[in-house]
Amino acid sequence: MTDSINPGQAHLPHTAMEVRNLVKRFGDLAAVDGISFSVSSGEIFGLLGPNGAGKTTTINMLTGLARPHGGNVKIGGIDCTVRIKASQHLMGIVPDESNLYPELTGFQNLAFCGALYGMVRSDRETRARELLFDFGLSEAANRKFAGYSRGMKRRLTIAAGIMHRPPVLFLDEPTTGIDVASARQVRQLIGEMNRAGTTVFLTTHYIEEAERLCDRVAFIVGGRIVREDSVSELMSQVEGTYTVEVTASRATPEIAARLSGAFPGLTVETVSAAQFRMTSREPIRVGAVVVLLEQDGLHVAEAREVRPSLEDVFVRVTGLAAQEMRRERERMGGGTGAAS
Repeated sequence: MTDSINPGQAHLPHTAMEVRNLVKRFGDLAAVDGISFSVSSGEIFGLLGPNGAGKTTTINMLTGLARPHGGNVKIGGIDCTVRIKASQHLMGIVPDESNLYPELTGFQNLAFCGALYGMVRSDRETRARELLFDFGLSEAANRKFAGYSRGMKRRLTIAAGIMHRPPVLFLDEPTTGIDVASARQVRQLIGEMNRAGTTVFLTTHYIEEAERLCDRVAFIVGGRIVREDSVSELMSQVEGTYTVEVTASRATPEIAARLSGAFPGLTVETVSAAQFRMTSREPIRVGAVVVLLEQDGLHVAEAREVRPSLEDVFVRVTGLAAQEMRRERERMGGGTGAAS
């Protein structure tokens, strides 16, 4: 990486972003219902929740794309609810769907974005070439954006968001719908930008992605934040728990209930049609579980212990089953994006 990913000269106060009692309604529906949180300068903050929870509505209000019905937002100490134009130079915005022009080349798209931010021609062309190199797109610089793969489009959209070296970067679902290799590249880029000094606010469906990338997260459900904390503090809640995943010829809620009844203290959920996830505060008697399943006529292909994850915390705090998040990822075409 060159220093082209470094943020600009604008210096943020210790609290880069402060959100208080933010509200957005659509008719009688409160899509965002009085949420409050703050983001420190230099951290990666994740807003995590299912589809329809209010994530995109929130990010649209933070970036001035939607006006709140109540509350206020401060970025870099500037009250964005009354002075949105004054804070725009501090922000880089990467929406969940690309906003670049399909008929322009990668280089032309970046140069055009630079022009929108008032960069002189020589500066924006130099920076466009630097970013194309840093994001692994130099060979595609003169190809039309319409011909890019989904992963390439995502990387160029992020590059466009930091053309003007903003100290705060907003990313809405950064890896949804792209392949595993591209998702890994995008996560690496986010990490490198953050290490170079960029404050990052991202929304995601991917619990694993939030665990890997974020310093702090907020869980949002039904337009309300139900928990906000550091990833390390949240993870401390599942220390001392034991989790085993069992792959069998079939997995049903009825079999899960039988396992729970046979082994007190064991929580069992069906992850898929062929997989159970078992959690306990005591070591799990895997052999006894396998024997019981085989007595019920199931063939057990694998039983493995897995380390506790942020997913376990999410399920505990929100009451939402983890498979609900997985189904939503599949509906959005992003079933592979969170893989390592």
